Amino acid sequence: MYTFDNRVVITLDAGGTNLVFGAMQANQFIVDPITLPSNASDLDKCLQTMVEGFRQVIGRLKEQPVAISFAFPGPADYPNGIIGGYLPNFPSFREGVALGPYLEYKLGLPVFINNDGDLFAYGEALGGALPEVNARLEKLGSAKRYGNLLGYTFGTGFGMGMVVDRKLNRGDNSCVETFCLRHKKMPDIIVEDGVAVRAVKRVYGELSGDRDHKFEPKEICEIADGKRAGDAEAARAAFAELGEIAGDAMATAATLTDGLVVIGGGITAARRYIMPALLREMRSKIHQIDGSELDRVQMKVYDLDDEEEFRLFARGDQCTLKVYGTDRYVAYDPQKRIGVMISKLGASRAISVGAYAFALSQLDAQQQK
Repeated sequence: MYTFDNRVVITLDAGGTNLVFGAMQANQFIVDPITLPSNASDLDKCLQTMVEGFRQVIGRLKEQPVAISFAFPGPADYPNGIIGGYLPNFPSFREGVALGPYLEYKLGLPVFINNDGDLFAYGEALGGALPEVNARLEKLGSAKRYGNLLGYTFGTGFGMGMVVDRKLNRGDNSCVETFCLRHKKMPDIIVEDGVAVRAVKRVYGELSGDRDHKFEPKEICEIADGKRAGDAEAARAAFAELGEIAGDAMATAATLTDGLVVIGGGITAARRYIMPALLREMRSKIHQIDGSELDRVQMKVYDLDDEEEFRLFARGDQCTLKVYGTDRYVAYDPQKRIGVMISKLGASRAISVGAYAFALSQLDAQQQK
């Protein structure tokens, strides 16, 4: 979708640490990204930085953009461009900021704002994991196709977006979220405190006994790999716990959505320590009150980054079934299955692809009215 569209849309990946500005045309970036500090605790500085970043991008373009479209972390009234509420990564916005109208006034362009997890999932559904998996299934001769996807981002927070039948599910209140689910090991604590960057740092400190360490997840991964001095066992366990806690939340969402799961964010560089625990959790058992055991996720869960598992995923359980009362047979695949994979686009690019497509779809819808 929009792969051959010549309209230009300015994008922004708004993180609690940095703002990454860009511009897309035909699903491709056409300027080098501009990264500026978010200044997320100071509203005046943050807004000034946003306007500055957008103007820098406009100054590099050879043609007039048709819209600005970008991601913002956390719940908000996205259809009206108003940011406010529980925003741990942007504390200066908690009281409510009419960000969309402000930017439209300052820059003279339509502005579309969505949750970062939503746009990550939308970008993966349109130009990343979903078409990739379906193309590989077709190549392997499988008739199975997917249209639903859950996209998760591991980073400063724990973002999530949901695509159903290749359409972004924004919810009735633009509040499809996962960060506030229960932490598996601490039910009174939000799951984000077990999955975000701060979780890896905290758990490593607890397990290593070095609670005052200054390591970031990248450095903790190097410790796990034996490339940096530190407690390698504690480092590996910190990432494994992240996988377990995330897998618990994903199992709940996947059971309700019945679609593929794609994960993005810098912490996925520690995939080898995260994914075994995450998959083990999604493949775990649950019990009825009489002791009967059943799968936590009713669909079989495959690791789609593993070539052998992907082949098994594509094959399913092919068999034939006789049509009652006739001599006819039909092909039948009784295996219900989903898969989990790491983003190949990367979170920032997937968010931008999603933002680009969302803006153009909204502009097209307005023209058709």
